[in-house]
Amino acid sequence: MKVCFIGGTGTISTAISKKLLKEGHDLYLINRGNRNDVLGDYPNLHSIVCDVNDEEALVKALGDLKFDSVCDFIGFVLPQIERDYRVFNGRTNQFMYISSASAYAKPVMDYEITEGTMLANKYWEYSRNKIVCEEYLMKKFREEGFPVTIIRPSHTYDERSVPMGVHGNKGSYQVIKRMLEGKPVIMHGDGTSLWHMTFNEDFAKGFTGLINNPHAIGEAFQITNDETLTWNQIYETIARKLGVEFKPYYVASRFLADVSDYDFEGGLLGDKANSVVFKNTKLKRAVPGLAMNIRFEEGIGRTLDYVLSHPECQVEDPEFDAWCDKLIAGMEKLKEELK
Repeated sequence: MKVCFIGGTGTISTAISKKLLKEGHDLYLINRGNRNDVLGDYPNLHSIVCDVNDEEALVKALGDLKFDSVCDFIGFVLPQIERDYRVFNGRTNQFMYISSASAYAKPVMDYEITEGTMLANKYWEYSRNKIVCEEYLMKKFREEGFPVTIIRPSHTYDERSVPMGVHGNKGSYQVIKRMLEGKPVIMHGDGTSLWHMTFNEDFAKGFTGLINNPHAIGEAFQITNDETLTWNQIYETIARKLGVEFKPYYVASRFLADVSDYDFEGGLLGDKANSVVFKNTKLKRAVPGLAMNIRFEEGIGRTLDYVLSHPECQVEDPEFDAWCDKLIAGMEKLKEELK
C-alpha cells in the first residue's frame, strides 16, 4: 500500500509507522522531520519535510502523489481538517482521522461504550473540537462521498511515558519519582472507577487492519485493549513493578478540578474520572482475527524499564511535586479541624 501520515512519530503513530514499514508498505510522513530517526532506516520510508499549516507549501511538496490511505494524527481543530479536505480530496482512497474516545457523552449514560454512544462533552474543549471535526468529515462523506474513517483512541501509551490519571504539565515522571521516594500519590476519586489502557503496539494492530479496508469507509471505530482495570489496579501494578509500596491519597475529582490550575476538569471530569468499558465488537468484525493481547502488566513493565533507563524520559516537575505536598497537607489539616 501507499500510505501517508500527517505526523507519524507520536505516542500513537510511531508503532503504526514501524508496523507498516516492516511489512514493506510505502509510508510517506508529512512533518518537520525532527523525530523520523526513531523509525529506523527503511527504503520504503519517504519524508516530506513541510509545515503542514502552510497549505501552499504542502500542495507543492505533494506534487502529483496519490495514496491508498491518508491519516491526520495531529488535527485538533476544524480549520486543520478543512485544510486536509481541500488538499487530499481526490488524492486518496481513504482519509483516516484520529478523534478521541473522550468525545463520548460525559457524564456517561451507560458504562458500556460503543461507537453508537452519543458524542457530547461539556467539560473539555479538546473533546468538543474533535466532535466538530468528526461532524464536518461525516458531512463530506454523506454529501460528496469523501472516503472518511474516524478513529477514536482512549488512553494509549508507549514505552516513553507512564500513563497516569493525575500529573502535572511536564508529564508523569514526577509521580513515579514520588512513588520511588515513598511519598503518597494523588488519586482521583476512590480509585475504583473502570478504565482501559492500550499499549501502542496493540493499537497499531487494529489501526492497520482498517487501512484500505472497504468496511471502514464512512464509519467510526474505537480502538482499545479489552482489558478493564480500576485505577487502583493501574497504580498498584506500577508500584509493584517499581518494587515500592502503593501509597494512594484519594481526592474527589470535582475538588481537584476546583482547587487547581491544572486542567483536571477536562482530563478528569471530561474523561478519566468516568467508569467506562469499551466494546470493540465493531472493530473485530471489520478486522477478523484481531488480537489485542498486550496486558497492562506487560506493557507497563516495558514502559518502566525504558523510562528508568533513559534519562531524557525522566523529566522532573518540582512545581507539581510541591502542589501535591501542599494539597495533602491542606486536606489533612481540614480533617483534623473537622474532628
